[in-house]
Amino acid sequence: MIRLLTISSLAAALSIAPVQCRREPDPTLSREDTGGDALWKLAEKFRAEKNEGATRDTLRFLIDRYPSNRHAAEARQELVKMGVVFDGGT
Repeated sequence: MIRLLTISSLAAALSIAPVQCRREPDPTLSREDTGGDALWKLAEKFRAEKNEGATRDTLRFLIDRYPSNRHAAEARQELVKMGVVFDGGT
């Protein structure tokens, strides 16, 4: 009797549970930082501390390691402002 009650309760709970559709996650709604995002924040911290060498190294690492990160283009612009020359003359 208890087993039947348990199975019935489980079936009832599952029948009212929300159905979730499989979809690709929206990267703009991410709740966790990616490695590139963490590097960008670290570079901002170094910039605020006026540690130009650490800022430059961190931004270069971000571009090299995470070239498709949302901050990569901005990191490249910051490096150009700092006088860093990239392969290809920019």
